[in-house]
Amino acid sequence: MRLPRALVMGLVGSLAMLPAAAPARHADPDKLPAIRVQDLHYGDVLFHYFSSDDLYGTLAHLEAYQHWQRMPHHDQDAALLAGSLYLSLGMHNEAGDRFATLLGPKVPPRVRNRAWFYLAKVWYARGYYDKTLEALGRISGQLSPELEPERQQLQVTALMRQGHFAEAAALLSNWQGPADWAAFARFNLGVALIRQDRLDAAEPVLTAVGTLTSEQEELLALRDKANLALGYACLQANQPQQALTALSRVRLSGASATKAMLGVGYAEAALGHFQEALVPWMELRQRDLLDAAVQESYLMVPYAFGKLGAQSQAADYYESAIKSFQSESGRIDAAIGEVGSGHMLDTLLTADKEGTQGWFWQLKNLPDAPQSRYLYALLADNDFQEGLKSFRDLRFLDGRLQQWQLDMAAFATMIDTRERAYAERVPRTDALLATDLPEKLRQKRTAIDAKLTSIETGGDVAALGTDEQRAQWARIRALEEALEPAAGDDASLDEARAKLRLIKGVLFWQLDESFKARVYTERHALRELDAALVEAQNRWVRVELARRNAPNNTGEFAARIASLAARIEALKAGLTLASQRQNELLQQLAQGELEAQKARLASYEVQARFALADIYDRSSSPPDTAAAPADAPAPDAPAPGAQP
Repeated sequence: MRLPRALVMGLVGSLAMLPAAAPARHADPDKLPAIRVQDLHYGDVLFHYFSSDDLYGTLAHLEAYQHWQRMPHHDQDAALLAGSLYLSLGMHNEAGDRFATLLGPKVPPRVRNRAWFYLAKVWYARGYYDKTLEALGRISGQLSPELEPERQQLQVTALMRQGHFAEAAALLSNWQGPADWAAFARFNLGVALIRQDRLDAAEPVLTAVGTLTSEQEELLALRDKANLALGYACLQANQPQQALTALSRVRLSGASATKAMLGVGYAEAALGHFQEALVPWMELRQRDLLDAAVQESYLMVPYAFGKLGAQSQAADYYESAIKSFQSESGRIDAAIGEVGSGHMLDTLLTADKEGTQGWFWQLKNLPDAPQSRYLYALLADNDFQEGLKSFRDLRFLDGRLQQWQLDMAAFATMIDTRERAYAERVPRTDALLATDLPEKLRQKRTAIDAKLTSIETGGDVAALGTDEQRAQWARIRALEEALEPAAGDDASLDEARAKLRLIKGVLFWQLDESFKARVYTERHALRELDAALVEAQNRWVRVELARRNAPNNTGEFAARIASLAARIEALKAGLTLASQRQNELLQQLAQGELEAQKARLASYEVQARFALADIYDRSSSPPDTAAAPADAPAPDAPAPGAQP
């Protein structure tokens, strides 16, 4: 069973909207009303949650902000969101603890019921059936029409997983629901009755499921499983004709086809129809030897030939079976060696590019490795998938801790850099602050203003001229001073004075023409200087405040970073140990599955050898002393599991 991601995301989103204030007057009683985000950090958490798939990162932000009490207006909102994130990541215990505390009367009943329902599904997927029933027991009333049938089926299957078949049958006996769910209910009821050895009561229930009409692949597979369960139950109850009727309804192309064909052969053989029994068994013999039913058919085909008196053909098929079992056993040994190398999980997760976090992920594609073909059944098992998810999450967390270790190193480098910069810049800053530079600049500005006023009132047009004009004016004044002492009627001096007056007049006219404009420009520049001085004064004050209030050392930050680095190192060590143990556990499961397959092949090989020896003994003995052929092995009934 796997909860769709969209459903949990909807739950998480709704739980995240728990109101911090009283609900609106006309709020929907079945929904959590919207809230106004009052804390910036809570808004940051919601941004990370809704804008990315990094649930671990969102949870890290949330837990950090809660630790530093940065979300005082959203304590309950944040706690519910944390519980929802834990649920999404498959951390059912943490989610359950938070939900038990926070899903109180203020949460609308339907929202509260959905939360417990989804938590029950997570616990069921993890194999905690007692907690599944406990969570379902917290649901008050009924869920929505689309979820209520699934809730009832979840309760029934959890009871059956715990072996409470009588209680499960009692719940299902009068159950009413949609047609699709009714089929699952009847199947589970039939299985529960079979587990109580009540075949007579189970037969009509499973027959109803085994004869339903549908085009849905899921219901067709359920129909096959119902017929298979009923057929093998009849075989074990020594009712071969009823078993044949049920098993004949199983599709030849479905997942239950091989077991059904094997059972049909057993039923025909039990009726003494060995010729008819050979038909499904010979068909099975052409299929993949990985299937346990196919392996068993390798024994049943020569057994049927022996019953028909074809001893030579029986011996040939037994010899062929022994060779096939030995060859397959050798390949299983190679697969066991590959699994024992310790790289099985790394090989399985090599092609994992999805990046999905939490319990939504499932392994869908197997690598091209010797052990893969033998592990299909194991990898499809819920317990192994859950263990693989845990190992994958551990590996993801290890990568996250490695990244955080790099961050801590970067933070330590930042602190070292800050300390060096502090040691270098603070003396210069203190020296600058001691100069009282803004006051000196203001005094210079006052002097400039006074000089400009003097130039303006005195009409000193040359003072505002260009550098070239002022240089020319200075040369003219120097020439005037040089010519003034000169006396006499020297015509050349008079001519020089006249030219100098002309040049001076032209230059004065130029200076006087642009004087007012230049005065305006200087006044405007002075106003800009005033604004710059005000800004400089403000910055000066801020620098003084920063110098007084800023920490004069980074010891506290360095201690925190060192503490976090040590904590990360400890977590990483624990994570490495947990990963090793999880790897060993899954490796043991895989090796156990392979060993079980090898043991089954060995058992079949022993049976084939004894049967072959029996044929040789009877062929070499006088007809009146020949022993009867060995009996066929009893059929192994498939364990019909409850349907989610």
